[in-house]
Amino acid sequence: MPTPIVPRSRVAALLNADAAIETVLIKGWVRTKRDAKAFSFLEVNDGSCLKNIQVIADADLPDYAGVRNITTGSAVAVTGALVASKGKGQQWEVQASSVDVVHLAPESFPLQKKRHSDEFLRTIAHLRPRTNKYGAAFRIRSEMAYAVHAFFKQRGFRYIHTPIITGSDCEGAGELFRVTTLPPGEADFQNDFFGREASLTVSGQLSVEMFALSLGDVYTFGPTFRAENSNTSRHVAEFWMIEPEMAFCDLGGNMDLAEEMVKCLVDYALTNCADDVDLFARFVDKQLRHTLETICAKDFIRLPYAEAIEILGRVKKPFEHPVAYGNDLQSEHERFLTETHFRKPVILHDYPKTIKPFYMRLNDDNKTVAAMDVLVPRVGEIIGGSQREERFDVLSARMAEMGLDEMEYAWYLDSRRYGSVPHSGFGLGFERLLMLVTGISNIRDVVPFPRTPGNIAF
Repeated sequence: MPTPIVPRSRVAALLNADAAIETVLIKGWVRTKRDAKAFSFLEVNDGSCLKNIQVIADADLPDYAGVRNITTGSAVAVTGALVASKGKGQQWEVQASSVDVVHLAPESFPLQKKRHSDEFLRTIAHLRPRTNKYGAAFRIRSEMAYAVHAFFKQRGFRYIHTPIITGSDCEGAGELFRVTTLPPGEADFQNDFFGREASLTVSGQLSVEMFALSLGDVYTFGPTFRAENSNTSRHVAEFWMIEPEMAFCDLGGNMDLAEEMVKCLVDYALTNCADDVDLFARFVDKQLRHTLETICAKDFIRLPYAEAIEILGRVKKPFEHPVAYGNDLQSEHERFLTETHFRKPVILHDYPKTIKPFYMRLNDDNKTVAAMDVLVPRVGEIIGGSQREERFDVLSARMAEMGLDEMEYAWYLDSRRYGSVPHSGFGLGFERLLMLVTGISNIRDVVPFPRTPGNIAF
């Protein structure tokens, strides 16, 4: 009779097993190997969790000669028994009955058993997920993506797929990646694929608004692109945005959802990614767990923009960027408010209309708009949103004031002609959320393959 196939076992499940198991099969990569006279220790990781599982390969194995040649980074398939470990630091280990070398890595494998700098690891972004830090970071990324969808599903939101290629500039900033099939140098967009100028989207907001005015509470979650020539630790050219939109919802309701969402996602990370979060709390940010627990436990401060400017203006130590009413806050200002002054997240609201996009609802003072930003410690702004301008005449006037062509946004204005209602929404930068829950300070290190000015490697 043929030998029955043993189902592949994940290391995470084996390390949490309730009892010994007679036969297991693990497939993964060798992190380290130590040879003794009559046996070898292999530390194998299959990516399912932070911890490795120890494999004991005795010298009497028929394939033991191959075991002695195994190098760091090699891929193996190990069959054996899950038994109680005799060593310290782990409850279980695998007593191998066979070790199949799936692929033998050369000695030049760049990830050896030592600390590597983040700068070096960015040059080998295709291999860095095999390190403890980046394996943990991208497991957390996966879990948090699931948590986003679960959050909205539990609250009755509908998931909308919005276009990646668009003819609209949502933010009005002009920092767009052009999409064209025209040969280099030709600029007659009537001959282009779409018959007009097209670009990669900077936001799905305008599109998802249309569905909020049809289906009620909706959201989109996908990649966005910005051709901003910025090499700061908070900016990349391609990033993911979570953008909910709610019909019959004012600015207060918008702030309520934003606060609830940040707290819920942070709590999810603490509960469901505990081992990986603890890695970052030990080696990246010693205050990480305290920061995250404070976010979950305390109400966010809600503060008008004008009052924030007054607070910042009273600070004796000068900021690198001057503080003045009518200017956007910089990261140093945001972090001062959340880390020094209030020591918890802050929601700023009612910004000057001159620094915000056309679609934000004009307040009665005719000077400010019903906008809000959520600021969190260490990261600064993590959410930007607003109540949308639902009044046709006011929206039309704002577009004219900002030099926008109404013909290009005729479809958007139609939503204010036919059954317009108060509605609001926001954008949560997914990578900034990941920076918050991991303590990682550079956005390039929470993106699998970061796209930045002058860099499109991998």
